[in-house]
Amino acid sequence: MNDRESQKIVDYIKNFTRKHSLFVLAYGTGCGAIEIPPTMTSRYDAERFGIRGAATPRQADLLLITGYLTTKTLKRVIRVYEQMQDPKYVIGFGSCTINGGMYYDSYNTIKVLDKYLPVDVYINGCMPRPEAVIQGFIKLQHKIIEGRADGAKQYKEHLEEYKANQRKVLGNTPYIEEYNW
Repeated sequence: MNDRESQKIVDYIKNFTRKHSLFVLAYGTGCGAIEIPPTMTSRYDAERFGIRGAATPRQADLLLITGYLTTKTLKRVIRVYEQMQDPKYVIGFGSCTINGGMYYDSYNTIKVLDKYLPVDVYINGCMPRPEAVIQGFIKLQHKIIEGRADGAKQYKEHLEEYKANQRKVLGNTPYIEEYNW
């Protein structure tokens, strides 16, 4: 067995364990947050898939953004994301994170979350039911095991592009520079 084959095996084992141990930090900004408790409790039992809640960004692997984001909340989401340890993943939950949802024509609503943070999986709907949320988690787990959930890597590689998009919306607030890699 050469080094490349052994590295593939090690990566597979790492990804397998990551897949079954996702600590979720839910950032609820509206009606999306109402679907998280049923997903995590006994009826749907997301923990059977290895998905658990996290108390702080430093303990989280997955940032679940539920609902619409305004320019004010985008600042906090970026800060939370950059405080998370690698590897880290993002799930955009509901149509609000995709296109602004019913607030699409508001001047301060963030329309496409991908411009500001890398999103590994989107869950469609207004509001997605717990079954859809679990399917989103499973989709992320498949991406992790295949090594395709690389949003944090993309963020580092394209940091200047993300920061430029963030500055367009937020202006030159000092905290944007504080958390650079």
